[in-house]
Amino acid sequence: MDETAKVTVYSASWCAFCHMAKNYLNGLGVKFKEIDVDHDHNAAQELVAKTGQAGIPVLEIGESVIIGFDKQGIDKALQENNLLK
Repeated sequence: MDETAKVTVYSASWCAFCHMAKNYLNGLGVKFKEIDVDHDHNAAQELVAKTGQAGIPVLEIGESVIIGFDKQGIDKALQENNLLK
């Protein structure tokens, strides 16, 4: 597993799709950093600047940015970054 590839999940506690994305990653055994955009307003602003929208969840997997709970997109990015066991 390539530990240099980072996984970050931008989420909020009230977001059902955020919980689904985090549960999915946990089920795969993928470690990730979580940023709660409700509590980190700078991160929320950076996210909007980076993606052009305010929707969550947003997952950064290596250089890939996945907007929403997109299993196929998540799996593809994890595979490209050698993060699946």
